Order: sequence, then structure tokens, then C-alpha cells
Amino acid sequence: MFDVLIRNGRVVDGSGLPWFHADVGVTGDRIAAVGRLTGAAARQTLDAAGKVVSPGFVDAHVHGDLPLLADPAHEQGVRQGVTTHVIGQDGVAFAPGSAGTQQYMRQYTAGFNGNLPTPGKAWRTVAEFLSQYDGHSAINACTLIPNGNVRMEVMGLDPRKPTADELRRMRALVREGMEQGAVGVSSGLDYVPSIYADEDELAELCAEIAPFGGVYVTHMRGYNEQKAPAALREVFNIGKRAGCGVHVSHFNCLADQTIPLLDAARADGVDVTFDLYCYLYGSTIVAMLTLPPETLEGGVAATVERLKSPAVRAGLEAAFANPRFPIETIRLASLPHDRYRPLEGMTLPDAARSHGQSLVDFTCDLLVATNLAAGCVIRHFAARQESDVLRLMRHPLMMAGSDGIYVGGRPHPRGTGCFARYLGHHVRNGDWPLEEAVMKCSYHAARRFGLADRGLLRPGMAADVVVFDPDRIADRSTYDDGKALAVGVEHVLVNGVPALLGGERTPARPGRGLKRG
Repeated sequence: MFDVLIRNGRVVDGSGLPWFHADVGVTGDRIAAVGRLTGAAARQTLDAAGKVVSPGFVDAHVHGDLPLLADPAHEQGVRQGVTTHVIGQDGVAFAPGSAGTQQYMRQYTAGFNGNLPTPGKAWRTVAEFLSQYDGHSAINACTLIPNGNVRMEVMGLDPRKPTADELRRMRALVREGMEQGAVGVSSGLDYVPSIYADEDELAELCAEIAPFGGVYVTHMRGYNEQKAPAALREVFNIGKRAGCGVHVSHFNCLADQTIPLLDAARADGVDVTFDLYCYLYGSTIVAMLTLPPETLEGGVAATVERLKSPAVRAGLEAAFANPRFPIETIRLASLPHDRYRPLEGMTLPDAARSHGQSLVDFTCDLLVATNLAAGCVIRHFAARQESDVLRLMRHPLMMAGSDGIYVGGRPHPRGTGCFARYLGHHVRNGDWPLEEAVMKCSYHAARRFGLADRGLLRPGMAADVVVFDPDRIADRSTYDDGKALAVGVEHVLVNGVPALLGGERTPARPGRGLKRG
């Protein structure tokens, strides 16, 4: 007697091997059997004729930390078959962290992490943070240890190198987080204070994750044709020095330039992988794209005061005239201020013109009014094309990560569409086979982050299971409507409990905070 029996489906088990016809039996929170289960009985039977049955998908890079707590149903992910989020990304997130660190991270990253209310929930440590998801979310979450949090706990926002004692204390915080179940360390080397860490500091922190099999996950120091080679060398060096695996977030690079570097590093013994979303636009906070790092020193309040100064604004003219990122393509996505919210969806230059201001003055006024919480969508550098996405998708080191952001009126479509687009558009278009798509959306990431019982449809594995129509699964979100939910997923089981049933959400909250191993 199974609790759930999924009959007549085409099983794509996550291994990358060819599909096969089989039934899937679930007992409790585990897969009990996969095969021809003729005559078996179950409390609930689901007919998957004409459908694909696969493992639940693991989003390797996503900003779901607070959204999963504030909106436990999380239809954006569930309707794509996503059953696990890897959070704690980009070196600036929420655990570990004292009240002061968490307050800063909430304010500074509000444009992409979302400073969402989480009443009744409190934490400081990794263990306490993971426990917030147990029975309180539709899907699971595992977490990285953000290096910016660790740095801030020990050094505040000081941009200097740590002393030997400070480094010892930072290492102890990383070790404690790994002992409590974290899957590795993250860095975001465009964000404050993560940006202040150099290769030596990061290698020291990563030496603490190596004995646990943890992975160093990085928003590296640059992705365009000028910066990517040096940025990758730093990533590879950290892996070699620390003896740990390394993983590059949202690998928005040129394929011809970087694939040979990845392959050479693997040949040299560096355990490197990367995640990718299938879009030519990214999304982040306006402050990071427009302001030099020195303007952001000292935190949100100090930056806001600085931006009020005419002298500071005059000094920014040169930075705006020779920007680090293509400012002309910035499209405003999240503006949490009544005066500016109607401008969501406009480009930054057009919004400035609509207010009759210079680009510098408008941007400074916007950042002051929103307390730096303005979020945006931006074109990757011009040389990067769809052909780069396709080549990187097909590389063996690639796994799916949406980099989903769930705040603002005009969010990037990747949060509600990335996985559905990979499994729908790109499979039906012949860009990769179904089996490879499922593997790179499930087992590849589960294995990478040490989730030993996820990502495969095998007896004894956790019962995170998805049933979808391969002819119908599709993304519907666009840059004009980034909130449109995907279609084509019929059933989603999380830890054996239906979170989506017959295409309809259930009230269940079966998600858990997952620990490495």
C-alpha cells in the first residue's frame, strides 16, 4: 500500500539516461518503488499517461530566502516544478547574522532579495535559519554561508584586509555554519562588503568548507570579455588553495572565450561548475550598477547622505560618462516609493528625462528616496548573444539556476520562467534532449550541493517528484510581465506531499530546511 502511486508515466529519472515507462510509488516522504507496479494499491493514485515523471528541480541560484517565508505558497517556483532553492547567494544574505548584520542586509539587498516582513521568525545561526523553512514553505531550501555576513560580523563594513585574529574568527563562523548543515560559502564580488574580500581571505574561508565537502559559490569579479579571464583565474586559485570545489554563479560570459578556460581548469584538477539562466538580460540593484564602490562605503545610511551632496554628484559625472555597466540599458524593475513606482518598466535614461533631470541627479534622487532599494533589469554586455547561452547550456559543467528575484512590479521573467523555458522551449526547439534538461535541472545541482537524497527518482530517495506535459510546459513571463506563471506542470510532490495537484495549488507546506549530506 503506497501513499501515492503515479501510474503510466514516462520516467526521466534525473540521471541523464534515456526515459522509460514505469510507475512511481511513494510511501511517507520517500520514493518506495520505481517500475511496473501492476496490482499495487495506494491511498492516492495519479494517472501520468502522456506525461513525464521526473525528480523535483533544484534551483542552483535564487533569491528566495525571504520570499519563501513571506509567501510560503511560492507558485512562481512550484508551477515550474522547482522543489528546492539554494539560497544564501552572492555573499550578502541573511545567516549567520546578528540583528545589525541582518538589518543591513535587508536594506542593502532589498532590490533583489526583498526586505519582506517575516513576523514571528527570528534567527542568528545557520541552524536557526534553516529551521524557519520546516513546515512553513511549499518547497525546500538549503543555504550557503555568505562571506559578506561573516565579514560584517567580525569587521563591520571596514574595507581593509582582516587581521590574523579577525580571520581566525571569520573562519570559526564558517566552520560553525558548515557544522550546522550549510552547503558551502558564497561571495558577491560586486556587493558591499563581500567585494572587500581578496583571494587570500576567500581561500582561508574556503579552507574551512573543504573538510565538509562544501563548495565555493561566487558572483565573480567580472563576466565580460575584459574581466572574465582574470576573474576565473581567481576562482580557480581559491579552489586549488583551499582544496574545495568551486562554482560560478549566473555564468553570463562569452562561450568561445570561457569554455577553454573551464576545460583547462578541469584538466588541471580544479573541480569547477557553473549555473546559468537562459536570458540575455540580468537583474540587480541600481546602486551597484551606477555607483563606484567607494561611494557605497560605510553602509546604506552613509551612502544616502553622501548622495545628497552636490559635490559628490559632480564627482559622479565621470563615472556615469564611463560606466562599468551599460547604464543606457537599465530598466527599472522595483521602486518601493510612491513617487517613483509609476516609472517601473522605463529605462533609467527615459525616467530621468520624464522628470526633467540629468541622469546623475535623477539616479541620486531615486536612490535617496528608495534608501538604495531600487532594483532593475539590465542587458548583459553587447557582445554576448543567444549563441553563447546555447553553447554554455550544452556544456557538461552547466546546471540550471534562475537567479530569481521576486520583488517589484516589473521583475525579470527568469524567476517565474527559467525552468519552464529550459524544459519547454529549449527541449522542443532541439537545443538539448529532455533527459539532459531534466538532469541539469535536478540531479546535477543536488549532487553539487551535497543533497544526497535529492535529484533522482530511485527507491530510498526523497519524494520530490514532478509530473509535467512535455508538449505544454512553457514559460509565460516576459520583461513587461515578469510575474506571469508557467504552465504545463500538473503535479508536484515535495517530501511526498502534493504541493500542486491537477494543476491546482494545495494548502500544504511540506518544505524543509535541508542540510548537506
